[in-house]
Amino acid sequence: MMINIIPFDKVYAKDFYKLNSEWLKKFFVIEPFDDEVLSKPEEYIIEKGGYIFFAKLHEDIVGTVALMSTEDAEIFELTKMAVSPEHRGYKIGQQLMQHCIDFAKANRFNSLLLYSSTKLENAIYIYKKYGFIEVPMEPNCIYKRSDIKMLLKFKEQ
Repeated sequence: MMINIIPFDKVYAKDFYKLNSEWLKKFFVIEPFDDEVLSKPEEYIIEKGGYIFFAKLHEDIVGTVALMSTEDAEIFELTKMAVSPEHRGYKIGQQLMQHCIDFAKANRFNSLLLYSSTKLENAIYIYKKYGFIEVPMEPNCIYKRSDIKMLLKFKEQ
């Protein structure tokens, strides 16, 4: 399966919302913050110094992921990773993950962090496979569904 990973283009903003809302509804609920970010990805991610990537198969968007800027300019949050249900099992999520890691290293980010839920066992497995380690989570996490925070360091801070 030949997947091309492409940068954000507003013509795919609806795909960003659709792909992410599908898994959120399946496992959790769409929280107000999710709805804001998913509805306005340019405003909440791109214009704030973040990045969105899409996995494209032929002319179809089959996956997506975002890197959101944080208060620390050299740490980005890996977030909003989703693959369409009919394309799961083809390692598209892993290709998106590797793309983000390569992008982060090329841009000299110190680390990638993510918030997840231990309910998503396959996702946690992939994060660990790529070197993310569990770190203490702050008590006021913006995502109610999150019960785990993970970090992938590229260089010592």
